[in-house]
Amino acid sequence: MRAFVLERPGQATLIDSAPYPLLEEPYGAVLEPVVVAPCSSDVNTVYGSGSKKPDNLILGHECIARVKAVASRVRDFQVGDLVAVPAITPDWRNVEIQEGNDRHAGRPFSGNALGRSIPGVFAEAFGIADADTTLAKLPEGVRLEDALMCVDMVTTGFTGVEAAELKFGDTVVVLGIGAVGLMAVQGAALQGAAEIYAVGTREISVRRALEFGATEVLSYKDGDIREQIMARTGGRGADAVFVCGGNDDTFREAVDMVRYGIGRVVNLKHYPGDGDIGIPKFSGGRGMAGKTVHLELCRGGRARMERLLRLVKAGRIEPGRMVTHKLEGFPALAEGLELMRRKPQDLIKVMVRLSPGGEEQQA
Repeated sequence: MRAFVLERPGQATLIDSAPYPLLEEPYGAVLEPVVVAPCSSDVNTVYGSGSKKPDNLILGHECIARVKAVASRVRDFQVGDLVAVPAITPDWRNVEIQEGNDRHAGRPFSGNALGRSIPGVFAEAFGIADADTTLAKLPEGVRLEDALMCVDMVTTGFTGVEAAELKFGDTVVVLGIGAVGLMAVQGAALQGAAEIYAVGTREISVRRALEFGATEVLSYKDGDIREQIMARTGGRGADAVFVCGGNDDTFREAVDMVRYGIGRVVNLKHYPGDGDIGIPKFSGGRGMAGKTVHLELCRGGRARMERLLRLVKAGRIEPGRMVTHKLEGFPALAEGLELMRRKPQDLIKVMVRLSPGGEEQQA
């Protein structure tokens, strides 16, 4: 079958000889992707410096799909169902799940497998080991692009908001307003944050940040962001800072601008390479500042997706507005990946249609 694979580090290729997925008994499913989204994580997988990947690894982890086959003990899904496939697919039968360790149960990043350590979704078909705990049916009337953004971007931004335990009236800073940062803005607004300062300069992202709930968008071009935040908070700092972009220094800046005693820094950004991101001694109170740091991977699973899709269905969020580019067909996957790599000024997210279906969701 056709698949878009990591041929070697730095080279992704469309091939027509990938093996068709086997149906995993007794709980698995085989699915056909309808629409997918290349992600910055796919760019990191192809061009980054992470761990060695399997030969001809099928890429991709953001997908809305049709069910093609189900195993003998699947209860809630049948052939033809249109489903959201979360980017994070924990093994919900691992005992560490009972300790609340849903993303790293059994080994680090065990839930972060699709398109990284196991075949991903950029293929004519792909397998899921446990359909009933993973997949979520699309509610009637939910558009494909809104559902597609839920499987990774929405859940990542909202995971950060949950980790920060935001309270009504909090002051929030979001550093970086790509898709994840925009969803952190949206989530903070839903949680009742008062001031939401988004940091970014790309015009399309600035517009979306304000539409999704930012009270002000700040730019590094107007001066040091730390100084801008301290000026706006009377020198106190923000209650929570979300790191969704930037470089290694951005994490240190986040620690600088968050409140002493109760401030929370939540990192949602991937840092390629080795070295460290560090905590400044001074703004870290020389180890005693009372600031909390969270290093977060997004949540997945069926219940999570169903909750997010209910928000879309109810009109509370419209994340599909982040889809700025729509492409068609398997050859377009290379173009989509390159767009996410280059990030032109008019881009937030790319949606690629790989097969017919879901037209009824556009009503």
